[in-house]
Amino acid sequence: MIIKRVLTNNAVVIEENGIEKIVCGKGIAFKKKPGMKIDVSLINQTFVLEENANHRYEDLLKDVPMPYIEISREIINQAKLQLAKPISDIVILTLSDHIYAAVQRVKEGISIHNSLLWEVQNYYELEYELGKKGIQLIKEREGIDLPDDEAGFIALHIVNAQINDNPEMDSAYKITKLIQEITTIVRYSFSRNFSSSDIYYYRFITHLKFFAIRMFNGKTMNNNDLELLDVIREKFQLAYNCVQQIKDFLQQKYRYTMTDEEIMYLTIHIHRVVNKASDKNH
Repeated sequence: MIIKRVLTNNAVVIEENGIEKIVCGKGIAFKKKPGMKIDVSLINQTFVLEENANHRYEDLLKDVPMPYIEISREIINQAKLQLAKPISDIVILTLSDHIYAAVQRVKEGISIHNSLLWEVQNYYELEYELGKKGIQLIKEREGIDLPDDEAGFIALHIVNAQINDNPEMDSAYKITKLIQEITTIVRYSFSRNFSSSDIYYYRFITHLKFFAIRMFNGKTMNNNDLELLDVIREKFQLAYNCVQQIKDFLQQKYRYTMTDEEIMYLTIHIHRVVNKASDKNH
């Protein structure tokens, strides 16, 4: 492997078959220059660079010390095992940058509140547990106590890495925020809270996750079964009225127009979760 660019003593850029990759390993680039070979036995992580990455991942590596990349690698490897889902390795770089910045903030006495912490804890329980293990690992390795807010941020990185191949946290944040906004409309509409342990609430939140992903990706669900929608509207009138509030909200804030099929399915989910909550309260 021939070095194309040296990033740090622990990271270089190589090119194989026209594809650029970041190769990491302790001391892998010590006293090395472009055009020189690297010791492949030192490699512990390889990242394939996207064509439109604009060197942003290279810039991250220049600023983040190797121990934080190792911590992130362990968190993501654990996530792959526990979630049994494909997760982009590139998230290791963005997560390590976040963790390093979080540690620096704590050292400087600066705290950032995670406004979606409750939602993360209840919508992404497995990912949040991985986040908790992550901050424990940081404490063991770096001697820094990070707050639970940071466990939530780590969880959002993991969630987003499952959603798409561009694991910036923005997508996961937007999706979680949208779920929060819709569930708030439902709670106020029916004047009640819901149990996160309820299976119908779990299905409702799962439906909202996929709805949010489709919405932000510009994809819609539309079979135009107007006859069935008429039946649902008459049968579940209160839930349908709630969905109309959600529809107006999405149009005003996101300029998104719900299709008839989306209205129909959301009405069914809301009716189920509200009715089951009512049954348990009686």
